[in-house]
Amino acid sequence: MKKYIALFIIFIVIACYIFIGCNSTSSAIKPLADKEKVIGIQPFENFDLRLADTVSQQIQLAYGIKTIVLKSVPLPKEAFTTIRSPRYRADSLLRHLHKIRPDSLCIIMGLTDHDISITKFVDGKIKEPKSKYIDFGIFGLGALPGQACIISIYRYKSSEKSLFYDRFFKISKHEIGHNLGLPHCPNKTCIMQDAAESIQTIDRAGKFLCEDCKEKISDVRY
Repeated sequence: MKKYIALFIIFIVIACYIFIGCNSTSSAIKPLADKEKVIGIQPFENFDLRLADTVSQQIQLAYGIKTIVLKSVPLPKEAFTTIRSPRYRADSLLRHLHKIRPDSLCIIMGLTDHDISITKFVDGKIKEPKSKYIDFGIFGLGALPGQACIISIYRYKSSEKSLFYDRFFKISKHEIGHNLGLPHCPNKTCIMQDAAESIQTIDRAGKFLCEDCKEKISDVRY
């Protein structure tokens, strides 16, 4: 009888070992995400594809998220405006980008060399003077948070080459930061500080996120 009891105990121990061992192995495997995070760089008509490739690399290095450059597409006619001058409404371009974004992309970033604009509001009213802010030219716009942003190089494309690239990369990384949930940052060395309607603010800003902003999106890459 003792022999059978001993064999039964050994059997239970082995069974428990196998059960626990299998569970330990499976829990050690990191669950796969629903889909790999990918940012799509969407050049609009006539945008230099070499610039699209270059900023794609910069975004990937800055945020650790895979980027791909998409095939160039026409600018949507419905975004065109002549309220103050011939240009494209940034809010309309964001809606268009959201509409054409493939499900495989977590974010789509539009690139254009045409001027873009928005209406600026303060406390629910158009900022004064209305004649200026009803259709105000900007460098870029990103949904906060969201899945689309638009970048225009129109206002600084004639800059000296190294200065142009510095501005282009900073503005692009800034708007992607908004998409990832980052608001404007009070740290004047952070790439997420508010441009405050001045390209000089962008020139003075750092090229990277401050530590506080990094912490806010530390889980985005994983």
